[in-house]
Amino acid sequence: MSESKSPAPKSPAIDLTGKVAIVTGAASGIGRATSKLYAAAGAAVVCCDKAETVAETEAEIRAAGGRAVSMTMDAGAEADVAAAVALATDSFGGLDIFYANAGISNFGGPTDFFDHTPEQWSEILRINLIGPFLAIKHAVPAMEARGGGAIVATASVAGLRANAGPTPYSASKAGVINLVQTAAQELIGKNIRINAICPGLIETGMTRYAYDYARAKGREDKIGQLNPMKRGGEPEEIAGMALFLVSDLASYVNGQAMAVDGGLSSTHPFVPGGRPTAAMRKASAGDLDTMKAARPAE
Repeated sequence: MSESKSPAPKSPAIDLTGKVAIVTGAASGIGRATSKLYAAAGAAVVCCDKAETVAETEAEIRAAGGRAVSMTMDAGAEADVAAAVALATDSFGGLDIFYANAGISNFGGPTDFFDHTPEQWSEILRINLIGPFLAIKHAVPAMEARGGGAIVATASVAGLRANAGPTPYSASKAGVINLVQTAAQELIGKNIRINAICPGLIETGMTRYAYDYARAKGREDKIGQLNPMKRGGEPEEIAGMALFLVSDLASYVNGQAMAVDGGLSSTHPFVPGGRPTAAMRKASAGDLDTMKAARPAE
């Protein structure tokens, strides 16, 4: 008798119907791509960004039939983070997902360690590290009221490997990784998972200087040259991981730093562009006002 063959099991589609998500840094890049993907999966999304253009992300989601609201916010200001959680609760009845994605850097700023100022360090740490801390602090009570939830923070391969970014940025992202790992222990018994995503070189507002410089020199093919995939990444490729991590498919993934870098961190390459040249810095003064104006850019 011939062996009967059953059809191969299908991978379940990720469905966030009934979930409510907050995404920071949602006006562009990774945050915008993730907001749209969450909405496409059925979630109601609170899109947050310092830039008023975050309203465009909301409009795109609504035009596609999704549910969204938006607000301008400073990701490192506690009152603003609390207001975002309140907006999620008032608009959609609660909170299940918080993606703390907003970030800044001194890319395009000083290249020498001794040229960095305490003010630059403080601003980078305020947005990149205190921001995710505030997200956890204010998201958890709202998530507990719903029986649990999922938190994701954007770290970076710069937090995993030296020379993948300027020192203040790299240190802040290493801090995000440790924050996530430690918070996973702090949240024991709350049914709330927390993970970090470590993007490689992704074309966003934060890294555009490097892409623009390479294109101007006719050297775009050099982007990602040390990456096994021989290219940089797209915001949508990070959004895919952000969707997975908040879904039931990741129900046993907790306290992890997930590299999404095309294989860059699988070895120990020296990353060209980790320290921008003077030519790359031409369009950016790298001072505190420039960094404040640019955030959040991831």
